[in-house]
Amino acid sequence: MAAPREAPERRLFGRRFLTDPARLFQHNAWDNVEWSEEQEASARSKVQENSSQLLPQDKQEDYELNAKRYWDDFYKIHENGFFKDRHWLFTEFPELAPNRNPSQNGDCVHEFSNKEESNHEGLGSCENGHCSLEIRAENQLNLIKNTAKICTEELAAQKYDELNHSDGDYPGSSASYRILEVGCGAGNTVFPILQTNNDPGLFVYCCDFSTTAVDLVQNNAEFDSSRCFAFVHDLCNDQSPFPMPDGSLDIVILIFVLSAILPEKMQCIVNRLSRLLKPGGMILLRDYGRYDLAQLRFKKGQCLSDNFYVRGDGTRVYFFTQDELDDLFTTAGLEKIQNLVDRRLQVNRGKQMTMYRVWIQCKYRKPAAPQL
Repeated sequence: MAAPREAPERRLFGRRFLTDPARLFQHNAWDNVEWSEEQEASARSKVQENSSQLLPQDKQEDYELNAKRYWDDFYKIHENGFFKDRHWLFTEFPELAPNRNPSQNGDCVHEFSNKEESNHEGLGSCENGHCSLEIRAENQLNLIKNTAKICTEELAAQKYDELNHSDGDYPGSSASYRILEVGCGAGNTVFPILQTNNDPGLFVYCCDFSTTAVDLVQNNAEFDSSRCFAFVHDLCNDQSPFPMPDGSLDIVILIFVLSAILPEKMQCIVNRLSRLLKPGGMILLRDYGRYDLAQLRFKKGQCLSDNFYVRGDGTRVYFFTQDELDDLFTTAGLEKIQNLVDRRLQVNRGKQMTMYRVWIQCKYRKPAAPQL
């Protein structure tokens, strides 16, 4: 249908465009939106402006040293009410539930091709740099307020010692399909996997830097210790052991996690994770892309280094290019299956706001063992 003659004027990144309001507010999102040269130049200019003033080195060191505390505080404040359950995962990453029926778990039009979505009031707004694409409209996870034993790094180390002395007896050792989610938060990836993948041979590991986050997972009504093992783990500490041996995992999931890590430490982390994979196993990643709305909304004085920022709550975020991620994974010996940019136009109906999101999605596989 042709647009009205006098369509209202909107502004995107400081640039004007005309749009049909009937079309604009009947839908919430468009996938694979092409950017004009003008739009890209405007985004680049905003990044140059907000990164022109770096935080002093002593403050940068404080954010690194106290990273765990900032994430603990984040989860104490938000518990499991900030992030949405990620049912879009099974369309983007069918490897998480290979035998799944496509009609399961809400594959419907309102999920916008099963990608990240927001609640109807908060679409596109950012709180402390966390964009509301991840904010939940209501709590769907029923948190039980009782005390549970946390699997600390010490317990993980104990399990690792048991592994070395008990002929392969470790959590999930009898499973035939093993998935690890790194940076599990309150469980918004883990629980959809456990609900959707009914493979009796499935075992899911999940870990987080934040003790509070792991506590939320273990105290959730959906947590099943016979199918899942949650533990605290510091990815940046290469002496911190995993409870499973190298070469034992089919899938490692990194959803908006690698971006929270100091860029200089990313390669070592990807190297460690790649060693956990079986031959043919894969790392699945979705994370922030360069010039995403969240990057453009940072103010001067929040930049730590190129494309790396600190939010108002002390947590940090990096914005990737495809080439940067490709270098990380191929240097770790993995082969590319997928590396794409998802540029998306989102609309907030209530506020009549339009905004662009930029995410990068990757799949990298460990080469199969050579035939003898």
